[in-house]
Amino acid sequence: MTQVVIPDKLFFSISETSKLTGIKSYVLRYWESEFNVLKPDKTTGGQRRYRKKDIELLLKIKELLYVQGYTIAGAQRYLKKEKKASEEVAVANVIGLKNELKEMLKIIGHKE
Repeated sequence: MTQVVIPDKLFFSISETSKLTGIKSYVLRYWESEFNVLKPDKTTGGQRRYRKKDIELLLKIKELLYVQGYTIAGAQRYLKKEKKASEEVAVANVIGLKNELKEMLKIIGHKE
């Protein structure tokens, strides 16, 4: 899959997102209804505003569906599993940091 260069902007319209990702606007709207993790911001007028993280997620979904041959249900499971693994790593990092800070406090003689 070709590498997409995402411009350094805060928000992208649905048409800009469609051009960047190569995914039709109606497909983007459909995927929003199928993938709970995909939630672009909306203006007061209801216009979708995609962020860089949304575009990266769309490209991941596109790869899962069109390149790797996942079904929508399979891609949903994959993304859910990937999110859970990411959260577990984050928790482990926080626990490790907490332990390091406790050790530093011991070294400087601070009582808990």
